[in-house]
Amino acid sequence: MEQIDCIYHDNKVEMYDLLLAQLKAMLEGEQDVISNLGNASALLNQALKDINWVGFYLMKRGNLILGPFQGKIACIHIPVGRGVCGTAVKEKKTQVVKDVHEFPGHIACDSASNSEIVIPMKKSGTILGVLDIDSPNFHRFDEVDAEYLEQFVSLLVECCDWKSSLQYDF
Repeated sequence: MEQIDCIYHDNKVEMYDLLLAQLKAMLEGEQDVISNLGNASALLNQALKDINWVGFYLMKRGNLILGPFQGKIACIHIPVGRGVCGTAVKEKKTQVVKDVHEFPGHIACDSASNSEIVIPMKKSGTILGVLDIDSPNFHRFDEVDAEYLEQFVSLLVECCDWKSSLQYDF
């Protein structure tokens, strides 16, 4: 793991540029939603410093349901409008929360989390889910994180086949 960590720059913009290039290469020729979200969460988990959870929640029957992630066990169902993830869906915009303890209705899946960023995954105006990242540090996320993680999510949304994503043989 140390060898992987050293390829990511301390400069946040350079680190995100590298992450976007890696994601693009990883997605080439692969459209499966679950596989791509799983690898994307692993990629972010390896690259981002000072985080304790990264993953996706997907819309299902009007609620967010836990998808691929890296970290401790997590909440499975989140109603739209509840917590940071549900608020991101309701408002259809990225939420950068510097101190989750000050966010009304915050859902504490991991008591070690102190800040959070949530990016909605949108396609043609429809919310497909969210990317959720937690940190044990206060004020961990900023507008640079929001800008680049929105690009990260857009690339994921664009490259996945959302219509046939769950047509497995079971």
